[in-house]
Amino acid sequence: MSKKATVLQVAVPAPVYRTFDYLPPGNCKIDSLVPGMRLRIPFGRSRLVGILVSIENNSRVEPARLKKVIEVLDKEALLPADLLQLLHWVRHYYHCPPGECYAAALPVLLRKGEPAIAQGDKYWFLTPTGLETDAETLKRAPRQQALLNFLKHHSDAVNRALLDAHSPNWQNTMRELIKKGLAQTEERTRLTNIPANKKISGPELNEAQQAAVSSISSQHAHFQPYLLEGITGSGKTEVYLNIIQSFIERDEQALVLVPEIGLTPQLLERFHQRLQVPVAVLHSGLSDQERLAAWLMASTGQAPVVIGTRSAVFTPLKNPGIIIVDEEHDISLKQLDGFRYHARDVAVMRARQLDIPVVLGTATPSLESLYNARQNKYQHLTLPERAGTATHPELKVVDLRRVPMPDRISPTLAAEIEKRLTRREQVLLFLNRRGFAPTLICHDCGWTADCERCNTHMTLHKRKNKLRCHHCGAERPVPIQCPSCQAEDLQTLGQGTERIENALAERFPQARVLRIDRDSTRRKGSLQTMLDQVHADEVDILVGTQMLAKGHDFPNVTLVGILDMDQGLMSADFRASERMAQLLVQVAGRAGRAEKPGEVLIQTHYPDHPLLQTLLKHGYPAFADAALKERQDTGLPPCSAMTLLRAESVNEKEPMAFLSEARREAETLTGKDVFILGPVPAPMEKRAGRFRAQLLIQAEQRHQLQQLLANWVNSIKSLKSARKVRWSIDVDPMEMY
Repeated sequence: MSKKATVLQVAVPAPVYRTFDYLPPGNCKIDSLVPGMRLRIPFGRSRLVGILVSIENNSRVEPARLKKVIEVLDKEALLPADLLQLLHWVRHYYHCPPGECYAAALPVLLRKGEPAIAQGDKYWFLTPTGLETDAETLKRAPRQQALLNFLKHHSDAVNRALLDAHSPNWQNTMRELIKKGLAQTEERTRLTNIPANKKISGPELNEAQQAAVSSISSQHAHFQPYLLEGITGSGKTEVYLNIIQSFIERDEQALVLVPEIGLTPQLLERFHQRLQVPVAVLHSGLSDQERLAAWLMASTGQAPVVIGTRSAVFTPLKNPGIIIVDEEHDISLKQLDGFRYHARDVAVMRARQLDIPVVLGTATPSLESLYNARQNKYQHLTLPERAGTATHPELKVVDLRRVPMPDRISPTLAAEIEKRLTRREQVLLFLNRRGFAPTLICHDCGWTADCERCNTHMTLHKRKNKLRCHHCGAERPVPIQCPSCQAEDLQTLGQGTERIENALAERFPQARVLRIDRDSTRRKGSLQTMLDQVHADEVDILVGTQMLAKGHDFPNVTLVGILDMDQGLMSADFRASERMAQLLVQVAGRAGRAEKPGEVLIQTHYPDHPLLQTLLKHGYPAFADAALKERQDTGLPPCSAMTLLRAESVNEKEPMAFLSEARREAETLTGKDVFILGPVPAPMEKRAGRFRAQLLIQAEQRHQLQQLLANWVNSIKSLKSARKVRWSIDVDPMEMY
């Protein structure tokens, strides 16, 4: 092509590992085009919205074959240069399709080509007259009276979702209140409103909190990663608030990442009360219009504080000052399907590129972050004491060996539950249900099926009645009786929350039992409603999963029972013991606050397990030291780098055939410092009608692995067998399933 020709490289929202070249539209001024704009493009028989990545003078495609862009959708770049730089790094580090990567930085409406204008949602609230009106004056109109009382209870404003929950036929009643001058409506973005209540001052910081605030605040306009390790209840949020306040005073923005939607309402309330500035909130529980409005508030600098879940790490900021990642150890910060990035690691890279500080806060640091702190890449700050007068809960082990336990609740735990019910205190029972890697265990002696060639447990594949190692691929038949004690009571680890809920209802018929997990909280607002019930003492026994381990304050919970500790101690996943320890500490933190001491009962077949004993006697830091030493001895992450190539198909043989071919390709590209293991079937070999398998690539150094991946991904795209399966690359996998 002529050097004067202009070629637009566009990231197309499709699962393809390349950008596409287009010509500018005929009526376009070339000088007006900037990377980061949205373009409407022809793609096959469809019209899609792509992102302009770069402007070049030539193309590898013949000029006659290039298509023209249909329309330029923006007058200026929606994705600023600093964010494009981050996305460029993310795209190449995680080896993901560029279209999926760039699309992750845009709200849904912008991906669809809608204008970058916030329309807001409708909200209803009382007029000054309505606020002064006695509801008794409407006793002849009971629906109006009820709605007036409802609006008085919600003194700020209510949206359609709240009104629908109050009454399905509220519209006509609301119109009558508006006619009478008692209510009114307007479009607004509730997420960024500053409450009218008076600003609340925070508690006085203790010495450790003040030291953390001073250290981090002093690093204005300089890149410095901090690992802020504070035990549960030590006041990490107070540290965040004081740090953020110092950056707001410099007219800079703070980006706060949280792992779960459920943590944002309470954080939002505290931030509003303390900071009295607009706060943009971004998570999947919002409407498309709410997300767009919050995204625009962040990108224009109108919101000094941005709080969001995983994908909020890609939110454009006009005046970035600091990034905070709360619960940095949490696996929810890792995208586990599609575009598999880790928001914590992306946040650190974004802070590096922006030259600003980044804070990774947690009570239980990930081994990755601790390893970086030991390498002096992160500055390690600690908050060793609980804030105020709260005391540490007492932790006790319940030995399950040979204990009759038809409903998974031991007699010891049942007796303690009965005591709390008598004292009108609350109980929390916790199950770790994430992941699927069933391990065979003997209920009598605690024997587990271990791989003879690896330092890991074997996984039970019921369909083929086999035990298989998912590290080296070794397999053997399932034994009929325990090889250690010859007992025939061999069980798999793990059970469901619904089963426990039913067992509790039978054993404690007078108790009010509430189950909180993914299934029971699918409806919008349901989690907050359930948490409100707990705080109102309308619940006696709370049964839940990881959702309850993170950040919630239950003042009346004085007993926590951990029902399935063995799933973490004996899982086939090498990260399981780390997650077990993190969850134990996090859940234990729910027991006992203020003047009520708490107690934690841990049910296990392995009361003498060395990692468990280290955790109980010496705390999480000692456990992490031992676990990190174990990882170093076995050469596992974070002391090495790892990637999984996954494949699935409705045909049982095709995933293994593809992965075997991919392995042969990798062997031609790699040296002795990169290890290829597998392929093997996935721990859950068949899911949703598709057979699944995986290939593990491991290297001592990260750059060695990245060098292989840069060439390997291109070569496996061209394999014939790749067309018969769904395949994906997972760099730094957090789950081996």
